[in-house]
Amino acid sequence: MAMEPELIKHLFKKRATVLYPFEKLEVPPGLRGVQRFFREKCIGCGICARICPAKAIEMVEDEKGKRPIFYLDRCIFCAECEEKCPKKAIKLSEEYEVAGYTREQLIH
Repeated sequence: MAMEPELIKHLFKKRATVLYPFEKLEVPPGLRGVQRFFREKCIGCGICARICPAKAIEMVEDEKGKRPIFYLDRCIFCAECEEKCPKKAIKLSEEYEVAGYTREQLIH
C-alpha cells in the first residue's frame, strides 16, 4: 500500500505542534490578554465602555460608584480600553487562557 512509506517517513520527524495544555508556548512580548482592572484608579468616566468596538464593557454601579465589568466572551482584545483609560485603571495581561462552562464565568 502507498500509506506505509508515508507513515515511516513521518514516524521519526519532530512534532509540528505542542501537546497543549501539557506543554505551553512562551508568551510573546506585547500579547493582549485578559484585562486587569484596578478599582482604586478608576474614576467611573465610562470612556472604556463607550469606545469598546465589541460592546464588551458595561458600566455598573457599586458601593464606590460607577465601574466597568468586562464580558470576556465578547472581547476582541483590541486594547482600546487600556489605551483610552485616562487613569490607566485597565491593563491587558499576558493571560490568554479564557474558558468557562457558562457565560457568567466569563464576566470579570
